[in-house]
Amino acid sequence: MATDMQRLVGTSEDDDEEDMEMDVKEEDDDEEDDMEKHIATPPLVGVDGLIGSSSNNNRFHHPQIHEQVSIPGGGVRRSRPLEEKERTKLRERHRRAITARILAGLRRHGNYNLRVRADINDVIAALAREAGWVVLPDGTTFPSRSQGSKPISGTSAAVTPPSSQMVPQQAPLTSLRGISSGYRSPVDYNASRMKGVYVPNSSPYDSSSRGQSQISPALGDGGEPLDTQTLIGGSVESVDAKQLGVINVKSELVDPDGLLKQLRILKSLNVDGVTVDCWWGVVEAHAPQEYNWNGYRRLFQMVHELQFKLQVVMSFHECGGNVGDDVCIPLPHWVAEIGRSNPDIFFTDREGRRNPECLSWGIDKERVLRGRTAIEVYFDYMRSFRAEFNEYFEDGLISMIGVGLGPCGELRYPSNPVKNGWRYPGIGEFQCYDQYLLKNLRKAAEARGQDFWARGPENAGSYNAQPQETGFFCDGGDYDGYFGRFFLKWYSQVLIDHGDRVLALAKLAFDGTCIAAKLSGLYWWYRTASHAAELTAGFYNPSNRDGYAAIAAMLKKHGAALNFTYAQLHVLDQQENFSSALADPDGLAWQVLNAAWDYGIPITSENFLPCHNRVAYNKMLDGAKLLNDPDGRHFLSFTYLRLNSILMERQNLLEFERFVKRMHGEAVRDLQQ
Repeated sequence: MATDMQRLVGTSEDDDEEDMEMDVKEEDDDEEDDMEKHIATPPLVGVDGLIGSSSNNNRFHHPQIHEQVSIPGGGVRRSRPLEEKERTKLRERHRRAITARILAGLRRHGNYNLRVRADINDVIAALAREAGWVVLPDGTTFPSRSQGSKPISGTSAAVTPPSSQMVPQQAPLTSLRGISSGYRSPVDYNASRMKGVYVPNSSPYDSSSRGQSQISPALGDGGEPLDTQTLIGGSVESVDAKQLGVINVKSELVDPDGLLKQLRILKSLNVDGVTVDCWWGVVEAHAPQEYNWNGYRRLFQMVHELQFKLQVVMSFHECGGNVGDDVCIPLPHWVAEIGRSNPDIFFTDREGRRNPECLSWGIDKERVLRGRTAIEVYFDYMRSFRAEFNEYFEDGLISMIGVGLGPCGELRYPSNPVKNGWRYPGIGEFQCYDQYLLKNLRKAAEARGQDFWARGPENAGSYNAQPQETGFFCDGGDYDGYFGRFFLKWYSQVLIDHGDRVLALAKLAFDGTCIAAKLSGLYWWYRTASHAAELTAGFYNPSNRDGYAAIAAMLKKHGAALNFTYAQLHVLDQQENFSSALADPDGLAWQVLNAAWDYGIPITSENFLPCHNRVAYNKMLDGAKLLNDPDGRHFLSFTYLRLNSILMERQNLLEFERFVKRMHGEAVRDLQQ
């Protein structure tokens, strides 16, 4: 038993022997009390498993002489005579018998998933895990918020909840293309991310034991019942600004009852799953490698009980200050402290303005984050998530991991920050003026043999300039000269290299699970020669060059899906006010999608801004379903932004339900509103 304790709990032989002798001394004290009372008592069981002799006839022993041994710190201890060793063996037999009864009771009444030959260590570990602690195979135990040293994968590091918290596994998701002869698309829907169609088993959170929609009667519509026998999954940007207070900055689930009601409604609308942003600034907020996943664990358990699929985004950027943001989640406090003394860890524009929305890619390999590089910080965070929620990977609950690669989680430079005064349709500014990226640029210029090229363009204008107002982006401008081509190639290659490094580690951390990278569509000035808005964001895509093929090749290398932000709805209104912006969202989308399809990359998408009217929904459907495509290509999933109180309004829900049905390929009558 001592050997088992050392192996599973990690105690030393000396500690174990001292504990055993303390047990013996306590038992002798109990016996002396019993002799004074001269009464027979049954065997005693203490909290630590201490027991007395199994026979009352053995209570009176001959006096024994014990050698007193001094120990450090004062006091004495006794060596164990032969009879005490025999009593120790007897105590161990009783201990095992008690353990067997405990295990039997836990299996029968508590539904704990304990192995057949489990011992007391397994019981303690199961109880500790249920209480929110992490117990590693060697017995190392710590709160789940400080698990930085946990291994990447393997069942040994998994935290398996009691089976009482588990629900029967659902049938595997079926691709919509295989459901009927008609065209269908598997769709993941964020506050309705829809990925596949399935009929879940009954759940304690079900609003109905039948899989039919309850929206119409619940809202008093009085219309014909809506046929929603197959469930589609909805995805919630829970921690994002997209819904206030789902998980707060203390990593606590706020208003679980209200969230549960909304999720139940999504379930009745046949939504497939939910998507959650796991914010770096919440989980690792106060100290390096001290992770607090408590709020997310509660949220994931709720999602699991509802039998939704789950897509999770590793969000390494701040939330707040951009279009659609209505809360503020900054980067971790300890990162901000480093930034105050070394502001070059953030992206910097030509005027020296820092952007603390995310870390500069110049420190990907620089040990400036308390002895770690930025890449190591991201990897440790992803390893911690995998170890904390390994059981959800194993049972298929987590179907996709989105990997944050820049501002707003997108693979791009923060070239158009609203906080710095940018407004649509400004061209933005290059963001390569921190000391680390400038050092990288100097090396590239020296390697090219042109040392004086170690600088950014001097005539690229300001955030809100237009291409024709600058010498760099105008037709025939410097962007297409020798220096311009060198600079833009270097600038875009830094972006691709960053994505390559982070996705390589994400693939390692989430082996066996689909990973995805998000790409934003910067559609304004697309019908000009320079494509200025794309160039400042890091996409080297002028009219005479394909800037997305290299990105698609990088994604293909890591088996990553492409999450392409669907921005066409936003442009419907913008084109009226900025007709001179020469925007072409359809042309940009077609180029990006074809680049991905040429490499066989799955594509997911989401709407750019919240919308609740039929015109907007139809626009999203046209973009996601591509009904006229001769090859039958379509998006793998779609994310609807976002789950909030506005979506829960009666008319909006009815429109949304119609949208979900059509996204699933169901025939829906186009009735006048």
